[in-house]
Amino acid sequence: MNWYVKNIEEHLSEEGKHFLQSIYAPKVVLHPLSHAYHSLCVTDDGEIRVYGIRAVREGEGEDITRIVGYADPKRAYEGVYHASRDGGISWQLHRANPKALGHAFKNPRTGRWMVAHFGYEYGSTPYITVDYSDIGPDDEHYHSVRVDTRSVCHRPPLFLTKKDRVIIPAQCRDQDAKTPSDNHACMHISDDNGESWKTVHLSPAPRFVPEPPHKGPRWENPGLEPSVAELSDGTLLCMLRTSQDFFYASYSYDHGDSWTEPAPTPFHGVLTSPYLFTLNDGRLLWIFNNTKPLPEEDLEKVFPPLDPDTAAGVWEDVFTNRDANCVAISEDDGASFLGFREMARNEIRNTCDFRTSGGSASGNDKSIHQFQAVELPFGKVLVHYGQHDRSARVCIFDIRWLYETTRQNDLRQGMDDFSTQVYLKSISGGGGNFPGHCAWNRTNGVVPVPDPSGDRSEVLFMRNTADPVLYNQQQGVVWNFPASRTGEVTVRMLVRGRGARVSLLDLWMNPCDETVADFADFTTVITKADCAGRFTDVTLRYDTVRGQCEVLLDGAPKATLPMQAPAPNGLCYLHLSCATVSGDAEGTLLKYFEKK
Repeated sequence: MNWYVKNIEEHLSEEGKHFLQSIYAPKVVLHPLSHAYHSLCVTDDGEIRVYGIRAVREGEGEDITRIVGYADPKRAYEGVYHASRDGGISWQLHRANPKALGHAFKNPRTGRWMVAHFGYEYGSTPYITVDYSDIGPDDEHYHSVRVDTRSVCHRPPLFLTKKDRVIIPAQCRDQDAKTPSDNHACMHISDDNGESWKTVHLSPAPRFVPEPPHKGPRWENPGLEPSVAELSDGTLLCMLRTSQDFFYASYSYDHGDSWTEPAPTPFHGVLTSPYLFTLNDGRLLWIFNNTKPLPEEDLEKVFPPLDPDTAAGVWEDVFTNRDANCVAISEDDGASFLGFREMARNEIRNTCDFRTSGGSASGNDKSIHQFQAVELPFGKVLVHYGQHDRSARVCIFDIRWLYETTRQNDLRQGMDDFSTQVYLKSISGGGGNFPGHCAWNRTNGVVPVPDPSGDRSEVLFMRNTADPVLYNQQQGVVWNFPASRTGEVTVRMLVRGRGARVSLLDLWMNPCDETVADFADFTTVITKADCAGRFTDVTLRYDTVRGQCEVLLDGAPKATLPMQAPAPNGLCYLHLSCATVSGDAEGTLLKYFEKK
């Protein structure tokens, strides 16, 4: 369990308690210097630390212990950590002692601190080492044990409560494998507090088979980056990253000694990292990218040409689904979830130099997937998410925020709540000889313009543009709301051109995705005639249990829509786009959004 929560509270000042208690919706509190794998820890005195690295200049400081080529082979780095003694409200940067244990996690049963590292030997064979101490993160005389070769870990150790056992979720490379496409999930298990280890292997998830609308392969991830939670009866639930359209799950009923065959879950997600986190009261947080990428292209026709491995699906050509993440909560050991609220949208999601923004000094991926969490006092949760210093963040939110059922936006707070990015024709594939990794440059699609009434308010202008630098001409808006099986969503709009498509989904799809109609749970087109020259409230009153949705125009019934896809956890996204994929310069104006 999260033993440290009371320690954090005991060391809070009255002022610190006030500021922490005032946080409700997700609030960014730190720009960390690390990816969100397992760099976040809490010490015995309630200090929260986020370990990372800092690039150093040539000749800077003779006492710096340099880590050469950690991210950029042409630069040197030193180990550092941000520390907070007020529950994550404020942070101080410190130089990390290179001789100390570092970002370790305490076994509440035994008091032993433990951290797993992975690295590579000559010939790129990965391995895992576990360092442990009975003193704490600052111990310079800790012990080390080699756990396994051919393994990579992205998670901290999991200390079971129903059995005196430690599990390190990892992924293992097959004996003759040369790429991650041949990896599979595994569990490194210790029953003697980290002194010795055994490895249990999970079966791989199925490979991706390209079918329409896809024209080419995906990078093969057959069940990687496992995240494990211990349920109330001792069952272990493992979520797996895959190349399919959904996360896969595997269960263990014997504390990790054996696992069921991985099976698809209802949770959307492609080539992104899953994260399960158990609160002290037993509720389970599920943090993930509830997103779908654009359809795969014919990789043989991509320009500039791809390398042969990427064209064959050994690596990915582009990630277009890592710019929104969400969090859900379960009160019944994962049998059902609610919330599905966007925790964050990538702050650089519309950047025209997305590929090269910030260079590669802090990494290559500029995403907001990957997660690690810490439970805080007063019902708050601190989450480290993302990769690269331009997009990785630490935020705090109140668990009560997940239980909201309504939402509205009148554009008075700008466009922070919306995804509107469109993609520029870009270089696909990994970094190669130029910064950027599996990413396309972007720009704003839908933008604010003055309301034509002249009342000095703003509306969103959605249209098609015949711009040769764009990947396609489609524009759209994506807006998240609290998930529900029944409800109604209203958008006030004025169609002036060839029509607006209004869709409800249980996942995020790209604003410019031309295939939304094929995957939406409910979708309809609102025409110029429907609006009759004025702003009109278009309401979709849905019931996923009955499988139907009523469309209303200013309260008057227009049509009843059948449900096109299952949504076992309810709907949580409004997707608006031009009804035609080109030729709509007049477009549609959007003024107000509400879910109730």
